[in-house]
Amino acid sequence: MTEKTPPVCSYEGSDYQKSFWDEGGRAYEDAAEEKALKRLMPQGGADLLELGAGAGRNSPRYTGFERITLVDYSLTQLQQAYERLGNTSRYRYVAADIYHLPFCMNQFDAATMIRTLHHMKDAPLALGQIYDCLKPGAVFILEYANKLNLKAIFRYILRRQDWSPFSLEPVEFVELNFDFHPQAIRNWLKKTGFTLERQVTVSHFRIGLLKRLFPAKFLAALDSAASLTGDWWQLTPSVFTRSSVNGKTGKTGHIGNTIFCCPACRTPLPDTTPELFCGNCGKRYPVVGGIYDFRNY
Repeated sequence: MTEKTPPVCSYEGSDYQKSFWDEGGRAYEDAAEEKALKRLMPQGGADLLELGAGAGRNSPRYTGFERITLVDYSLTQLQQAYERLGNTSRYRYVAADIYHLPFCMNQFDAATMIRTLHHMKDAPLALGQIYDCLKPGAVFILEYANKLNLKAIFRYILRRQDWSPFSLEPVEFVELNFDFHPQAIRNWLKKTGFTLERQVTVSHFRIGLLKRLFPAKFLAALDSAASLTGDWWQLTPSVFTRSSVNGKTGKTGHIGNTIFCCPACRTPLPDTTPELFCGNCGKRYPVVGGIYDFRNY
């Protein structure tokens, strides 16, 4: 790992799926995100790349795709996903750094990145890595934490917070936890090469009292209706975008029997499970318990 590599936020050893989603009172947020994904996802394709997959909460929702590659930096999160989803030909589990993705150019028909960008200190670098491994015409679904939300605006007006929700730079409210301005996201997507197609606002009713008073499915239905205004304004704590890869050229498809390349030197790697060896730089990447581990680059 080079000194220029941004720091990585790891959920290694965390019970995030259980403590935050299963028992954390987030049924409304989960249902609202499911509706947003249904609205934005393409009908299907061969290969989908799921970045920041964690324990596989969203993986079963990508029903139209033949193969889903789950990527997370945490090995234990992927182990939980493996236990949840099983060892089937539909799922591939990859432990990797998003800043150094171990995939050859032009491999995937679609990608999703949900509740992950907010851990990226260098968001444009991460977006560039994703763009490189997507095929021409691919669809990219991105969710990000929005600094220009109503709560932040009111707090700033009332002088209860120092940072401005109107400025374009990200705000790091906790170490390696960032909120982004919608215009900054649009600028980065465009500069990377993505064409923004749609924006959907999510979690309009992320208020404790409302979640206690109303069923999660009811709030999610209201949220889905309100999200239709997402192209006009973005004032919610969470925003989903759909972008496409247009004007990109290059060969697509597997190289030999693999989609992988060495994250250290970018040399294509034959899938020689239980270990992938780079003949160019000598790096070795093990496959243990069904999980490809590319973190030691």
